[in-house]
Amino acid sequence: MASDQGSKLGHLKIGLDAIPPIERSVENGVLRETRAFRGVTLEQAVNYLENLGGERTGEAEIQGDRWKAHLSAEKVPVGPSYRLTEVTVTWVGDEDVLEPVIFRFRLKTFRAPG
Repeated sequence: MASDQGSKLGHLKIGLDAIPPIERSVENGVLRETRAFRGVTLEQAVNYLENLGGERTGEAEIQGDRWKAHLSAEKVPVGPSYRLTEVTVTWVGDEDVLEPVIFRFRLKTFRAPG
């Protein structure tokens, strides 16, 4: 059963990795990654990061163990007459700690098209 879950997570990771980040850099083991998420509110994103071990340090700032995240939100057009909230998150922290946090956050915020 555990291998089934590992296989499922592996497939999800492959699918998620098809969506590139806005920005990604690693320098001396410190990862900086920015990603945009549509269909979630700023408050939902903050709550997700708190559930992943972060603590709110500002209205749109979360601090975790060896990582931090800054969030912003704006309405973006989707088609000619519809607007959707897009939350942008920039993470900075130790690569080995931050990679699983970003992956779990992305799983939580994944929205299937349609």
